[in-house]
Amino acid sequence: MNPSEKSRLKWACRRGMLELDVIFMPFFEHEFDGLGEAEQRTFIRLLECEDPELFRWCMGHGVPEDPDFAAMIPLILERNQARHDSLR
Repeated sequence: MNPSEKSRLKWACRRGMLELDVIFMPFFEHEFDGLGEAEQRTFIRLLECEDPELFRWCMGHGVPEDPDFAAMIPLILERNQARHDSLR
């Protein structure tokens, strides 16, 4: 991925809700490059979803119908939690 695409993607991680910013930005900055190509594509597609949907899924108030999204949300949350725990 070229620097311009990464910059655009980083901008897309900035959401309209602070709660989503603190979920998506750290994941992108620390985990995105280590994902496989299919997981990267899923993450990029996930960022096209509306904030209320993303918030509901990330808060555990629903599960995405898309099976790739349903797998990506827990991965994002688990990786963020593991990184947070390792900083303690």
